[in-house]
Amino acid sequence: MDDTSLQTPPTPGIERIRHELKRRYLTVSNTEDVTPNMKRITLTGDSLVDFVSLAPDDHVKIFVPMGDGSEEHRDYTPRRYDNAACTLTIDFAVHEAGPATRWAIGARPGDALTIGGPRGSAVVSPSVRQWLLIGDETALPAIGRRIEESGPETEITVIAAVAGPAEEQQFKTKAQVVCHWVYRPLSEQADAAGLLDQVRRTQIKPGTFVWIAAEASVVRALRAHLVERGLPPGWLKASGYWVLGKADATEKFE
Repeated sequence: MDDTSLQTPPTPGIERIRHELKRRYLTVSNTEDVTPNMKRITLTGDSLVDFVSLAPDDHVKIFVPMGDGSEEHRDYTPRRYDNAACTLTIDFAVHEAGPATRWAIGARPGDALTIGGPRGSAVVSPSVRQWLLIGDETALPAIGRRIEESGPETEITVIAAVAGPAEEQQFKTKAQVVCHWVYRPLSEQADAAGLLDQVRRTQIKPGTFVWIAAEASVVRALRAHLVERGLPPGWLKASGYWVLGKADATEKFE
């Protein structure tokens, strides 16, 4: 079904802003379980006084020390930050077994963590007032931040794949938000069927910016459907936040 029309507003711009790269040496101040599979960790440190993250889907690198003296690095979304309080909050999906996940599961107040970035921000024009946000657990931090930073003039539809009702999240926002939760086992994270089915049943009004993040093959299938459906060029941003079977791998779609 093609929901688009000649009344589609002008294509929104995306401003790409570079930031100064620096390492920040932080300390865990608090941890909480958002859901059984999502852990929220708040970090603090004086170096956060000039931390900058201008887009909800920015990412920082966290550096996890290994037993042999080396470091593993992984990308995570800055869920919230407060320069005045010098705090940064990061949400960790903790159902996998990588080094960052193991660190997050065991993190306690007083533990140290080094981060770097964000390297830059891709800021979608503030003229966009309608969003369709699609993703899996790894996308929820960016989705949640987008929702919570939006004002009452913004309409947001969320289609999110999670393991079950216990993984649904609540968001405090002034925006108008509708969430469609798609349940599937974690073992089927690379299966696009559930998300595709819900997207097919979702009307996309002209002037809606579509944002997708999930496992790369899932994103590829969703993107192909939306392009076939007639989504205008420039109204879609899609990222493979992870790639099945590959550690620390991502995939960009233009």
